[in-house]
Amino acid sequence: MSKLQPEEPAPEITPKSAPSFAIASQPSYLLTLFLGPDGLRPGWGFLFYAVSFLILQRLIGDLLLTYDFGASGRWAMLLEEFGWVLAAIIPALVLARIEHRPWAAYGLPGRFVLGKQFWLGALWGFGAISFLILTLFGLSDFSFGHVVLHGVRLFKYASFWMTLFLLVGVFEEFAFRGYTQFTLARGIGFWPSAVALSIAFGLIHSTNAGEQWPGLLAAACIGLFFCLTLRRTGSLWFAVGFHAAWDWGETFFYSVPDSGMVAPGHLLSSSVHGPPWLSGGTVGPEGSLLCFVVIALVSIAFHRTHRLYRGTIPERAEPVGAQKL
Repeated sequence: MSKLQPEEPAPEITPKSAPSFAIASQPSYLLTLFLGPDGLRPGWGFLFYAVSFLILQRLIGDLLLTYDFGASGRWAMLLEEFGWVLAAIIPALVLARIEHRPWAAYGLPGRFVLGKQFWLGALWGFGAISFLILTLFGLSDFSFGHVVLHGVRLFKYASFWMTLFLLVGVFEEFAFRGYTQFTLARGIGFWPSAVALSIAFGLIHSTNAGEQWPGLLAAACIGLFFCLTLRRTGSLWFAVGFHAAWDWGETFFYSVPDSGMVAPGHLLSSSVHGPPWLSGGTVGPEGSLLCFVVIALVSIAFHRTHRLYRGTIPERAEPVGAQKL
């Protein structure tokens, strides 16, 4: 008979080694439809932002029609533009919380408000519109006239238009190149989204009275240039400064039509004349073919003077922190 071997103790079953008969929980289809590996899917985020913006814009517009808050005339314009800024920013603030992203990811980092990039952009913007106007003057298609504002009125109107166009710059740059650009780029890439949103930026100017197709095309091309500045600087502050200074120089300082509008309270009794394809006609310098030359020149100059930003501008959909440039 063989010697009996001692009986081995049964293995201890621990919670870690115990077999599980539970079905592994899977995320619901509804959840995966809206969420991806890097948060809210780009399409849903873009749609939520666009719908929220339009609803807020309508509500704010209706509110301002009902209550003027003591503002009238030019001050009503200022209040309305401030309302559009809120309509563009509030949905992005909500989505930043949902997507767990820093606000700076959408192009307007708070620490750079009215900082170096803004003033550098303002210098470029005023220089660009000045170059265009002086070229038209050299071709005898623009006359300066004489100064029509003096003293306190000059300071008041200069400050008013500066403030208004700062709000215009923040609103239009963020609405078309802030959250929308960041989110659409996650889905289709930076430059395809830049082209799509710049076309939309050009088309939205068709609502301006007196606007014509050269001005719409110029606005789209300027939009692409602003996307280049975002790509190279990592923020929208350069574009905001450029946008505000261009509009201020065009509307107030040189006192020419801006998208067909001649604003009250401008500095000069200037005038444009000559063939519309060269002078811009009633549209203003943005309707001139020379405007495209200026946009091309500033784009080339900016490309040569600013290196590629190495931050977190998304090229395509990837997990946060692993985005390539």
